[in-house]
Amino acid sequence: MTQTAIPFLFMRGGTSRGPYLNRADLPEDLNQLAKVLIAMVGSGHPLNIDGIGGGAAVTTKVAMLSASDDPWADVDYFFAQVSVEDQLVDFKPTCGNILSGVGPAAIEMGLVPAQNGETPVNIRAVNTGAKVAASVQTPGGAVAYEGDAQIDGVPGTAAPVALQFMETVGGVTGAFLPTGNLIDEIDGITVTCMDVAMPLVIARAESFGLTGYESAAELDANTEFYSRMEAIRIAAGKRMGMGDVSKSVTPKFGLLAPARDGGTIATRYFMPWKCHPTMAVTGAQCLASCVLTPGSVADGMVARPNQAPSKITLEHASGQIDVVVDYDLTEAGFAIKSAGLVRTARKLAEGKVFVPASVWSGR
Repeated sequence: MTQTAIPFLFMRGGTSRGPYLNRADLPEDLNQLAKVLIAMVGSGHPLNIDGIGGGAAVTTKVAMLSASDDPWADVDYFFAQVSVEDQLVDFKPTCGNILSGVGPAAIEMGLVPAQNGETPVNIRAVNTGAKVAASVQTPGGAVAYEGDAQIDGVPGTAAPVALQFMETVGGVTGAFLPTGNLIDEIDGITVTCMDVAMPLVIARAESFGLTGYESAAELDANTEFYSRMEAIRIAAGKRMGMGDVSKSVTPKFGLLAPARDGGTIATRYFMPWKCHPTMAVTGAQCLASCVLTPGSVADGMVARPNQAPSKITLEHASGQIDVVVDYDLTEAGFAIKSAGLVRTARKLAEGKVFVPASVWSGR
């Protein structure tokens, strides 16, 4: 045998895409697992020509599922971000867009039995410890992918997948404000460092001489901005207790500007070395939390809602995304209870994906 076959589903989850695998079909050792995922995706070439990646960070993501031993959860979701060209795998973050496909994939894999009508799937995000309650459309006991839900960044419509995120505060750093401050100044730029669903370094676009309304392509062409942003991100990572983050995709980076298209605020989100073409589900929760937190860099840019739950509409590079945040705001501070979003997913293919036996000979 010159290649090792691994069963997989190939799915779009939200505005991302990648293989969904059963964790039991993969190496237990993380170093060996990283080699398998690099070969599977084809990391090391800008087009991922020797793998099933799509040549962009949103198409080199991997979901690995297993039955959960958590009394609350039905399924564990272990995420990997594979780099497009650098042959690196980051197991630290999670991905909320790929998570949109976890409920449907878990049912398709037989990890969760389908109910007639809607099937609830309780998901534990292994990377961060977050708990997410998903609701999947299953008329007649089968996953439905066609429907009327539309999300910006994906053509057409599809069946909705409702997601309710819980226990997302401090999942990576252990704190809502990892530096202990609402405001930090790094290299002359005022930032808020926050960890809600995803650790982020958040700044005003104007601080970099930007409008905040630039397209993803315009931002990606601005090498001077990226150089400065990366230096600030690396310095912030140390202040957030995350160590040397120069080769890690976390913390991510976000920019804010006043809304101009009817939303709550304009945003741009970085992955971090490319601008996200739309918006990460996890990043959206952190940005929405920043908007709702008095004293953050969002102060003065929004008419802050004063009721809970609140719907925050983030304008992004391809449209908008709504986040419904339930929270408490007391003298003790801002405390998030949950965040809800509606996404969509679609099964694109299923079968076996192959990696060279020299990389892994299988279980």
